[in-house]
Amino acid sequence: MQHSRYLVASDRDTQWGLTVSTVGYEEIPPDSDYPTKGHAEGYYFQYHKGRILREFQLQYVVEGEGIFKSTNQEEIHLRSGDIFLLFPNEWHTYRPTKKDGWKCYWIGFKGKNMDDRIAAGFLSPRKPIYHVGYSAEIEELMKEAWDTANEEAASAQQQLAGIVNHLLGSMYAMERNIILSKNHGHVAMINKARLRIRETLEQGITIQDIAVEMGISYSNFRKLFKEHTGSSPALYQQDLKLQRAKELLSTSNSSIKEIAYRLNFDSPDYFSSKFRSKTGMKPSEFRNQNR
Repeated sequence: MQHSRYLVASDRDTQWGLTVSTVGYEEIPPDSDYPTKGHAEGYYFQYHKGRILREFQLQYVVEGEGIFKSTNQEEIHLRSGDIFLLFPNEWHTYRPTKKDGWKCYWIGFKGKNMDDRIAAGFLSPRKPIYHVGYSAEIEELMKEAWDTANEEAASAQQQLAGIVNHLLGSMYAMERNIILSKNHGHVAMINKARLRIRETLEQGITIQDIAVEMGISYSNFRKLFKEHTGSSPALYQQDLKLQRAKELLSTSNSSIKEIAYRLNFDSPDYFSSKFRSKTGMKPSEFRNQNR
């Protein structure tokens, strides 16, 4: 049994950055034929031949098991709780296993937002499988997408784009947190280090000092910190200092020179340069605009 809905996006919708072309779900009992009938032209395929789509698809196996392979992925066994991503212009094929069947949701989409994420390396056809486990949040988002596609109310494409972004963000974060949480010691250390950096913005304590406090070499500390946060500890500290500078510029009468030295910048000129690079404004311009 499969239920699918195919949608049309206007030229105006494409300017939003992401449009949705299909939403659906299927429940395939054990020992059933696959694929099911009723798919639109270009979507139906036979397992041994596979297919190539012109869009992305996110598919979530809620129950059962299956098989997936693509140009960049050797045949891999799918389990309940796996998400697999299909990439445009890449050959792929998949099916539920005969003995298990599956329940699977899907949503197809494309747009500049996705192209940017691929270019930035967040998503890649070389990593199409995400092991997130069963998630009520993801299943509810898939159900919401199905309901939205069926209602097809005004601005449905924009609402569906929001659901896709939520799905991708949740998928990405869930798997990453599962991987990182396998080493509880590192997670605890980085969380402690982040708190320490926040607490000492005005105390002149360096990242090297904090690495020593954590009992780890600076090079290893920097590597682990970036793996967990996506940012180097020095850049993390600097961004927090600039946030604090915004607060001081908006709420205090301290001079720009006083703020620069209070936050341990090398000089007022260096502070102004970093502030302008981050905000697009001089500290004095920011103060005038926010007081």
